[in-house]
Amino acid sequence: MRVLVIGSGAREHALVLALSHDPAVTALACAPGNAGTAAVAESYGADVTDPASVVAAAREWHADLVIVGPEVPLVAGAADAVRAAGIACFGPSAAAARIEGSKAFAKDVMIAAGVPTAHSEIVDNPAKLDAALARFGPTWVVKDDGLAAGKGVAVTSDLAAARTHAMTLLDGGHPVLLESYLDGPEASLFCLVDGTTVVPLLPAQDFKRVGDDDTGPNTGGMGAYAPLPWTPPDLVDEVVTKIIQPVVDELAERGAPFSGLLYAGLALTSEGPQVIEFNCRFGDPETQVVLALLRTPLAGLLNAVATGTLATQPPLDWHDGYAVTVVIAAEGYPGRARSGDVITGAEAHGVLHAGTRRRDDGAIVSAGGRVLSVVGTGATLQDAREEAYRLAQDVHLTGSHHRTDIAARAAKGEITAQ
Repeated sequence: MRVLVIGSGAREHALVLALSHDPAVTALACAPGNAGTAAVAESYGADVTDPASVVAAAREWHADLVIVGPEVPLVAGAADAVRAAGIACFGPSAAAARIEGSKAFAKDVMIAAGVPTAHSEIVDNPAKLDAALARFGPTWVVKDDGLAAGKGVAVTSDLAAARTHAMTLLDGGHPVLLESYLDGPEASLFCLVDGTTVVPLLPAQDFKRVGDDDTGPNTGGMGAYAPLPWTPPDLVDEVVTKIIQPVVDELAERGAPFSGLLYAGLALTSEGPQVIEFNCRFGDPETQVVLALLRTPLAGLLNAVATGTLATQPPLDWHDGYAVTVVIAAEGYPGRARSGDVITGAEAHGVLHAGTRRRDDGAIVSAGGRVLSVVGTGATLQDAREEAYRLAQDVHLTGSHHRTDIAARAAKGEITAQ
């Protein structure tokens, strides 16, 4: 099977790495890829924001299966275009990808499906903002209705800060979603879906804030770990039954069946799991830890999703133990990030690339943003933490920063489900 992965982040590096170990994969490419993916897969040119460019790459490279990693091409219809060209594709249609592309659409689907989620209200006019804010709080959750790469959310107990964030979005022409605050720890659950059948992966937890102890602005994710030792044993079954399957069924009824990876961001509240958000693709950085523990060959699994045969697959097989990933970000991230600096230690086992490129002289340099994800595994969560941070110490990038507390509270047994 010739497999083409679309994207250039650490998520795509994790996908490519898992696929490279699959004997069913006879050729592997990543478009456009990065310095890390280039070590295990052919790099191929494509504009991921343009469905026609994705199709052209798939045709020219003679792909048997296309795996679309990022949300932007999915929302733009890349998977539709690939399938229309007669090529199997892992990734939802543009109609189904609205579950991430429009939070208002996602809320409408959840309400229709009877899925537990926060009370919400859309504000598209600054004149209506203050009255709407008065109906929420004292902790305000203010979100960009569209795609924001994980950075369009403000969660604050400061009304003035909530209003400022909302006005910034409205002034930029973006509708604002206000939500009630959900208590309890957060969890991410990835589910493979082929339109009808749902197969859950391991639950994970990611860390959105840039600083230790969940301080500073939201980012695309500064680290993650899996599985979650503090969750009840029936959590995954409960989420699939009460949340994932009803949403899958509702999308199918609307003529937008979901095929690909449906990601539920959850708050495990005192009233049970509730949905914070849905994403239409593998999440980053959770993918880095979930795939590190997956023993089942990936290509056949994703091809089964793409071809509607997921129900015929055997139960998933997982490695014992835990995985932790720590994101190393460029100086300035999540604001204006520095780029162009030489990175050393980036070619070690367990280091996944995102914002990297290889210079003409062979040096690996930063392209800004979340530059690298280092992944540690171990028999215990603490073992996996220690391995991840050992790897992080061996990476040098001028001005870079990373959190030092990824999975720390969980390893100490300080997190409990409500």
